Amino acid sequence: MARIYHNRRALEYATPSSLLPGSDVLAFHQSLPGYGATPLIELPSIAHDLHVKRLFLKDESSRLGLPAFKILGASWAAYCAIKRYLKLDVGPYIEDLAREVKGKGIALFAATQGNHGRAVARMARLLGIGCKIFVPRGMLSTTKVLIAGEGAEIVETPGDYDAAVQEASIASKDVEGGILVEDTAFKGYEEIPKWIVEGYTTLMVELERQVLASTGGKHADIVIVPVGVGSLAQAVVTYAKRMGCGGNTRIVTVEPDTAACLKKGLLNCASSASAPAEIDTASTIMAGLHCGTVSSLAWPILREGVDVCVSVPDIEVHRAVQELHAAGVDVGPCGAAPLAALRLLAAQSEVDILHDDSVVALLATEGPHDYALPLDTTTTDPIALTQILTGIDSSNPDLSRHAGTGEAIIAEYLMGWLMHHEFEVHRLESRPGRPSVVGVARGSGGGKALMFNGHIDTVTTAGYLGNPLSGEIKDGAVHGRGSFDMKAGVAASLIAAYQARETQQLKGDIILALVADEENMSLGIEELLAAGWRADAAVVSEPTSLELQLCHKGFVWANVDIIGKAGHGSRPDLAVDAIAKAGDFLVAFEKYGEDLLASRVEGAARHLILGTGTVHCSLIKGGEELSSYPARCTVSVERRTVPGETPQLVELELHALLDKLAREAPDFKSELHMGIFRPPFEIEKGHPFANLVARHAREVLGEEVKLAGASFWADSALLADNGIPSLLFGVQGGGAHSSEEWATVDSIARVTEILTRVAIEFCD
Repeated sequence: MARIYHNRRALEYATPSSLLPGSDVLAFHQSLPGYGATPLIELPSIAHDLHVKRLFLKDESSRLGLPAFKILGASWAAYCAIKRYLKLDVGPYIEDLAREVKGKGIALFAATQGNHGRAVARMARLLGIGCKIFVPRGMLSTTKVLIAGEGAEIVETPGDYDAAVQEASIASKDVEGGILVEDTAFKGYEEIPKWIVEGYTTLMVELERQVLASTGGKHADIVIVPVGVGSLAQAVVTYAKRMGCGGNTRIVTVEPDTAACLKKGLLNCASSASAPAEIDTASTIMAGLHCGTVSSLAWPILREGVDVCVSVPDIEVHRAVQELHAAGVDVGPCGAAPLAALRLLAAQSEVDILHDDSVVALLATEGPHDYALPLDTTTTDPIALTQILTGIDSSNPDLSRHAGTGEAIIAEYLMGWLMHHEFEVHRLESRPGRPSVVGVARGSGGGKALMFNGHIDTVTTAGYLGNPLSGEIKDGAVHGRGSFDMKAGVAASLIAAYQARETQQLKGDIILALVADEENMSLGIEELLAAGWRADAAVVSEPTSLELQLCHKGFVWANVDIIGKAGHGSRPDLAVDAIAKAGDFLVAFEKYGEDLLASRVEGAARHLILGTGTVHCSLIKGGEELSSYPARCTVSVERRTVPGETPQLVELELHALLDKLAREAPDFKSELHMGIFRPPFEIEKGHPFANLVARHAREVLGEEVKLAGASFWADSALLADNGIPSLLFGVQGGGAHSSEEWATVDSIARVTEILTRVAIEFCD
C-alpha cells in the first residue's frame, strides 16, 4: 500500500451550500463556560527548513478546559440530540438546555479512544445528566481516570474501538432516555455524527479568520488534518472547499501506518459510493486515530475533496512531538502527526503541492500526554532490525515456571513494520494473547509463491547473564535472548522480502509466516496452515550457522506412570514405594537410550545425516508428603526420531521396555500415556529448490555451502507434511536456550542477501 494517495480531481471539488451549518454553532460554543478561540502559532524556523513561506499550527491542546478539539463536536451534537429527543424549543445556549433537561432522565453514551469520550462526559457534567463511556481493551489507565473524573461511568470492552462503538450503541438503546453521541456514522446512525461534524466547523471559522489576519488576506494553501474515522476531516473539507469562499485550499489527511483506513479505502475503492470495509489495525501512539473504519457520512466528501492522503509511522510522529516541543509547542502524538505528514511530503517528489510561497496550516488536535516510546518500524537494515526484535520480550508463557510475556507485543511491532513497508498484513489469533502475523508481498501474477517462515517466541529470559533484552552489538554479534534463535532469521527474512519486492521483478508472492509458539506446541504454524496458507517452497530461517539443513529430527512425548501403593511411612509391609520403583524404570530407560545410539533397538532407524534417534527423561514428580509412601510417580520422557520412525514405533518400544520390567522387577506396575508428537523432516538432496538455495549461498559466501541436518525440531516438518518443499538456512552465532546468546552481524547480512536472491529468482 503506497504511503501517499493523490486525488487530482479534488482541486475541482466545491462543497454545496446545503452541507454547511448555520451560525447557531458558533453562538452555542460561545455560550459554553470558558470559550475562546484557540491560538494560531507560527513556526518560522520549521517553515524555513521545509522551504515553505508560512507555517501555522492551530493549537487545540486546550479547548474549553480539555486537551483536544472534541468538545466542539460532542457539545453541539449533544445539544441537538437532546433538543430533538425532548422536542425542545430552545436557543443555542448551554444555560437554556441545562434548565430544560433537568430531571428528564437523559443519559449520554459514547465509545472512545480517549478525547471524544471525555468531551461527551464533560458535556454531561455541564448539563447535570448521566453518562456511560465505552472504551476498548488496553486503553491507558490514566486516560480512563480522566474520563471518570468528568463523572462518567467507564465500561471496558474486550474488543477494539469499533467493537466498543457497537456495544455503546446497544447499551444506549436499552435505557430510556439513553442517547448515543458518537463521532462515527454507520447504517441507521448518521444524524448525530452530522451534528458532530457541524460542531467542528467552529475550529475552521477560527482558523480562517486567524490565517487571513496573519497573512493580510491570503487563505491557507494547504491544511493538514489528522484522520481517525474522518469526522474532523469532513468538517475541514466541507468548510475549506465551500462554494464561493474564494480560496483554493488543498486538504492533506494523515493517519497512522497501522490504522490507515481512509488511505486504504481511497487506494482500493476511490470510485465507490459506499464506505470501505473495516481494515485490520495494529497499535499506535496516536490513540485518537486508531480506527479501522471510515465514517459512512464522511466517506463521500473525503473521497471527492481530499487532495492528498498519507500515513506515518509512530517513530516519525514521536520525532515531530519532540520537534514541536523544542519550538515551544506542547502537543500529543495526534497533534504532531500533521507535522510528520508535512515532512513526508517535503521529502518526496511524488506529489508536488509544496512550494516556496505555500501557506500551510497544521491542525494540532490534542494536548500532550504520556505514551510509550515507539520503536522504529522504518528501518530496512537487518542488523538494526535484529536489535529491535531482540529488545522485545516475546518469551513463551507456557515453557517454564517463569511465565513469559508471549507474542502480543512483538506481533504488534511486526504488523507496524509490515504496514509501514506496504505489505499485505494478516493477524491470526485463535488463542488470545498468542498471535501470529502473516505478511505478503504480492507479485504481478503467474509466478511461484515463496514462504519465509520464522517463529517469534523465545524461551525464558530467566537465568540469562546480563540484560536478555539488550540487543547490543559486542564482538561483532547482536546479543540477547532470541537473537540467535531466531530473531536474526526473522529480521533477515523481512528485509529480504522487502528488497526482493522493491526490484519490481516478482511475479509470484512472498509470504512471511511469523508464527507463535514454535518453542512449545507449534500452535502458530498449525493455525497458519489451518487457515489455508500455502506456498510452492519455504525457507525456515532457524539458526543453521550458514549450513543448508535438509533434514531434522522429530519427537514424541510420553508420560510413564509408575504405580505403587500408598501407605504410612512406618508400614513398609503395607506399601509399595512408586518413586523407588521408578528407579528400576530409569535404569532400564538409560539402557534403552544406549541401545538406540548403538542401533540395537529392533525397528529403530539410522539416518545417513542425522544418525539414530535419542531418548531422555525430562520431568519426574511423585509423592504427597514426607510421612507417606507415594502411590504414583510420573516420569515424562522425550524420544527424538529420525525419518522413517513413527509415533507408533516409539509406543511399541516403550511398551516393550515396560512389559519387560513388569516381568523382571518385583512389584513393578506402570501405565503409559502417549503425548504429542512432531514428525521428522527431510527434503531430498537434489531437490531443485535445495539446489537453487545452495547455488545462491555459494555465490554469496564464496564457497560450497555445507549440506547438513539438525538435531532440533522446527516448523519445516509441518510445512513439508502439508506439501510445501522446505529447508532450513540461517545465521551463525550460539547460545540458543542458554545463559548467553548471540548472532553474528556478518552472517545476518549474508543470510539477508542470499534470501533476497533466492526470492527474486524463485518468484520470477
